[in-house]
Amino acid sequence: MIFSFNMEDASQVFVGAFALAVPVSFSEEAWRLGETLPFSNILMLLTLSVLFLGFFAYQSVFEKDIRSRRVMFAFRIVVDYFLAALVVALVLLCLDKLPLIDDPVTSVKRIIVIAMPASMGAIVVDSFDKE
Repeated sequence: MIFSFNMEDASQVFVGAFALAVPVSFSEEAWRLGETLPFSNILMLLTLSVLFLGFFAYQSVFEKDIRSRRVMFAFRIVVDYFLAALVVALVLLCLDKLPLIDDPVTSVKRIIVIAMPASMGAIVVDSFDKE
């Protein structure tokens, strides 16, 4: 099993996440969803994001062969989502729409709402360079 995640992979994830995080982060609807959606819906969005990342990674990045690379498969999903969420947080911070100190719950909810499309962009660009 080859366990690799390098700066090229990280840069692909950052670019893919940024490509979709920016337009969604500028949307007032996304900010309001982060404020108004119940936490159960936020958890459903997070779950859907991870499931779709897993499905796409299984089909495209790992080409349906994870038998000997299950750890790398799970690692890739977690890292891709985390890096996408980090990009979303940085964009929201730049837009002054991430009230971490005043309202951390809203901040996390906004990150999860916007990380859904951003993480898909991240995994798609990451898939350009197959495992």
